[in-house]
Amino acid sequence: MFNKLSLKIGMLFFVFILIIQAFLFATLYVTLVNERVDRVLDSLLARGETHSEVLADSFEEVTLKHVGMMEAATNFIVVITDATGEILVNSDALEPEMLEVLEHTDFKKAPTKGEIIEEDWKVKRYIATDSPITIDGQHAGHVFMFAPTGNIDRIVAHLKNQFLLVALVALVLTIITILLLSRFITLPLIRMKEATEQLSQGNNQVDLSNERNDELGELANAITKLSTDLDRLKKARNEFLASISHELRTPLTYIKGYADILGRGDTTEGEREEYLNIIREETAHLTLLIKNLFDLAELDRNQFTIEQRDVSISELLNSVAVLVKPAFADKQLTLSVQCSENFQVFIDSKRIQQVLLNILDNARKHSVAGGSVVIMCAEEEGEIVIRIRDEGQGIPEGELPFVFDRLYRVEKSRSRERGGSGLGLAIAKEIVESHGGQINIDSQAGKGTTVTIRLKRGGDHS
Repeated sequence: MFNKLSLKIGMLFFVFILIIQAFLFATLYVTLVNERVDRVLDSLLARGETHSEVLADSFEEVTLKHVGMMEAATNFIVVITDATGEILVNSDALEPEMLEVLEHTDFKKAPTKGEIIEEDWKVKRYIATDSPITIDGQHAGHVFMFAPTGNIDRIVAHLKNQFLLVALVALVLTIITILLLSRFITLPLIRMKEATEQLSQGNNQVDLSNERNDELGELANAITKLSTDLDRLKKARNEFLASISHELRTPLTYIKGYADILGRGDTTEGEREEYLNIIREETAHLTLLIKNLFDLAELDRNQFTIEQRDVSISELLNSVAVLVKPAFADKQLTLSVQCSENFQVFIDSKRIQQVLLNILDNARKHSVAGGSVVIMCAEEEGEIVIRIRDEGQGIPEGELPFVFDRLYRVEKSRSRERGGSGLGLAIAKEIVESHGGQINIDSQAGKGTTVTIRLKRGGDHS
């Protein structure tokens, strides 16, 4: 239970909010208490000042008794003295603490205005003020006002009860709010956890798409995209394995079948030679297929080594042309190279040679006798661009987006003569992109195909 994220987030929020609320409530409480106490003290002082003004106009026994009688009916206590401190009137019996205040008053030093002389309401039983009586500029006496601190205690206790009630309500509302918020925050995470568990169990049909624009929304969309990618990869893997099984089964079937025939004693020498040639061809086909699969595996694991250096593109293209010209001549195809000798490219020549051989082999297979294949190179926007153009049967427009997919063939019949393994262009694309380049194909059915390769120019790399 205590390992739940919602509980941890809720507890964290609760602690921080509780600290903030406690600080704010304490500050507000102290401020309000001080304000109420100051109000009582100011009221007491104002009352004494009023009496001193009245007595300054009529400092007579009748007025003195009237003031005493008036305060006797209230919770306040008034003590009126002359200038020397002798008590003239007191509205209530004097308590020892009142007498102590009077004893500590310096009557020889008359105050110029009223003042608070006792304000420690937390310790003392009474708070007190002193308002001087001045008649024609002469100090005539004092009006001492006393108020029981019990009144302040009651005000503070009432205020404390109100604060405790408000704090309790705030605490309950805070807990409810935190529970709702933590649930609101963690609910998407719980859904994502359940989704990832489904992914781990092989269920790739997960949809967490939502309209949230925050980080949780981005994470949910990323998981949804991941599930879609995994589903696509799973289908691609199954198709790949099925295709590989077919590709491996075909030459193995030929090899086993013709080997069985050779094992019989009734085959002629001519038949034996024919069957052996077929076995050699299928073995070479199988060897090439396995080599291509290993190349793809190395590319997927980023173990395909690329050793780049400056290379003359003209020399590379001409050397590749020399290698393939016999095969082109057998099919009565013309192969030409159009390239300046000044161009340098920053490449791994062996890997790019592999790319060129794959593309030229496709061009040879899909061209008709008497046609031509041209290899051109030029500089465009700081890059070296190689174009290989043939006049072959071309590729239907609907097939073009898939020609670089692994084991994809335009030749659906899987012709042993022209079908190939379906891996050559996939490897070519991986090699070119590992050089930081690009490869694309433009083609029209019946009019030929142009393969364009863009590579970094040599001599100016960092």
